[in-house]
Amino acid sequence: MSTTSRELIQIPQAALMQEAKASLSGRWGLAVSSFLVYFLIVAASSFIPLVPILIGGPFALGIAIFSLKLGREQDAQLGNIFDGFQNFGTALAANLLMGLLIGIGMLFLIVPGVILALGLSQTMWILADEPELGPVDALKKSWEMTKGYKMDLFILGLRFIPWALLCILTLGIGIFWLMPYMQVTFSKFYDQIRAAHDPIERGDDITRHLVD
Repeated sequence: MSTTSRELIQIPQAALMQEAKASLSGRWGLAVSSFLVYFLIVAASSFIPLVPILIGGPFALGIAIFSLKLGREQDAQLGNIFDGFQNFGTALAANLLMGLLIGIGMLFLIVPGVILALGLSQTMWILADEPELGPVDALKKSWEMTKGYKMDLFILGLRFIPWALLCILTLGIGIFWLMPYMQVTFSKFYDQIRAAHDPIERGDDITRHLVD
């Protein structure tokens, strides 16, 4: 659908956060343990040169797949966080391009970098739904999809700052509950703007290519 003809929708941010909690109800154990495994692997890999760069994109894609399945109340499993490695090249390239573009934006002051980060933020969600896309096409689609919604996304992120501050009181342990809460909320944000962008073809089966 053309971005010039589509109508913008209202994003019910508080409702998305409540829906995320509902989707996680009864599955907090799975969510927390999966993000803990992810954190431990990423932390361990930081001691090996180049490994964080190589695994960053695939893990970001895997987390998107896992979070979408939780948010859509599908059969999520811990192993889904590794599904991004099945699309390794695309995930790696997309992540590197995102980092490069956002970095260039930051060189021209903070605001352009933030705008680019918001505009490209849907890339991994898109690749979770459409693994056949190339990295450049996924980045372009993210930019188109977020037109008119960047401020909504920015404000939604700000809503989690108090929760992040509370994590300090738990010596950081609370981050393992906050991370899935945030990711599932952002997955629901993605589903909202994707439905507005592609009302006919929503792509609800996020595993049609990755796990067939």
